[in-house]
Amino acid sequence: MPQYRITLAYDGTDFEGWQLQGRGGTVRTVQGVVEQALARLAGGGRVAVVAAGRTDTGVHAQGQVASFELPRGMASPDLLRALNGLLPPDVRVLEAAPAPEGFHARRSARSKQYRYVLDTGSVQLPSRRRFAAHVPFRLDRARVEAAAALYLGRRDFASLASAGGSVRTTVRTVTRSEVGWEEDSLTYVVEADGFLRRMVRGLVGGLVAVGRGAASVDDLARALLARDRRAWPAPAPACGLTLVRVEYPEPGGGVLR
Repeated sequence: MPQYRITLAYDGTDFEGWQLQGRGGTVRTVQGVVEQALARLAGGGRVAVVAAGRTDTGVHAQGQVASFELPRGMASPDLLRALNGLLPPDVRVLEAAPAPEGFHARRSARSKQYRYVLDTGSVQLPSRRRFAAHVPFRLDRARVEAAAALYLGRRDFASLASAGGSVRTTVRTVTRSEVGWEEDSLTYVVEADGFLRRMVRGLVGGLVAVGRGAASVDDLARALLARDRRAWPAPAPACGLTLVRVEYPEPGGGVLR
């Protein structure tokens, strides 16, 4: 059957994450609404969809990639238009294209990039509450940036792994870990060859702990070596997190986004 890949954007606030949950998909998830739309295009049968990242409850995306097979071929513009006509307003398909043979949205991914937005100070504007987390205090910029630099490289992130995970290894390579500042808000961008469940929120939790003086960079370094979730600061809320993009290797050696 023809295989396709789509790039999705969604507001994760009113979803219980990406992955199907509940008997018969009764819990509202992004995968559930996408599969419902595809089922209508497939004549009623289920179309199984695989995503590059299984985003958690409340997490957003502007570059999620998903792959699936359809029982009939469709031109890319027709597929994009049809899906957006069937999907709810908090999910949109940005791109649709045939997928190369053997493509798998998760296993074929070369790297993923996430962005986390965190407002600081005593009061947060209500208009930002769905897409930015908030802490009611200022953070020390130099300390936060030093903590972000600690995450770079190939490391064992077992101390940030959530309970119930089933990954073969907790070792990941972080290639980008940067903090930007704008008035009373910081934006953290992190890119790696893969992420553990809730890992990015844990990384941000570490930044907050160091930035407010509750821990030092050396404390975080020791917590990483401990390989114990209890040694790490609490994770940041989900609302500030967005999956920005996923990159794939091209047959010719380049990078496909």
